[in-house]
This record gives sequence, C-alpha cells and structure tokens, in this order.
Amino acid sequence: QVQLVESGGGLVQAGGSLRLSCAVTVRAFESYAMGWFRQLPGKEREFVAAISRSGSGTYYADSAKGRFTFSKDSAKRTVYLQMNSLKPEDTAVDYCVANFYRNYWGQGTQVTVSS
Repeated sequence: QVQLVESGGGLVQAGGSLRLSCAVTVRAFESYAMGWFRQLPGKEREFVAAISRSGSGTYYADSAKGRFTFSKDSAKRTVYLQMNSLKPEDTAVDYCVANFYRNYWGQGTQVTVSS
C-alpha cells in the first residue's frame, strides 16, 4: 500500500516562498518516480515538476522553471518542492504523486498567494 501525505502549504504574499513536503509510506521508495501537480481554481490538474527514481533527473513545467526546485531525501522517503518568487497565479491545490506502473496521489495541500 502506498500513502502520500503533503504538508507545507499556506498563505503567502506575492514574491514569497513556501516549501512543500510529501512523505511517502511505501516499501521500495527508490522504485518510484515522484512528481508534483497542481489544480488551479476552475482548471484541470496540471504538471508542475517531476524527479526520476535515482533523483538525478528533474523536470519542470515552464511556469516552474527558475522558481521551483524539486528534491528528494530517500532516507526520509520524502520529496520537497521549494517554491520561490511566488505569484498570485500559483494559487492552487498542489498534489504529490508517486509512479510505479500506476499513479498514487496524496490528498493535496492548498497554496494561496496574495497580491
């Protein structure tokens, strides 16, 4: 059974930073590719960032490049999304996802950026 628990969301002013965490309960954490998606109000869920199983490869949506950094701590079975220079259009529910033949999703954490 795979469980993902996100934390770190909240309310921040434009230009501020947040660090999202996703703690993963799973036997073989190193077998999973990890990602972050977000759902903006009234929109479909969209890709934000991903990290390879080894942690050596990271991939970002254009909206995240240069502002967000995805990292993982395999010993803690936790991944992080450091979000800097936040904008009001980053307001969304952010979801962590683990992939190994299928996707496993967390419950989401709200990120609200005020102008």
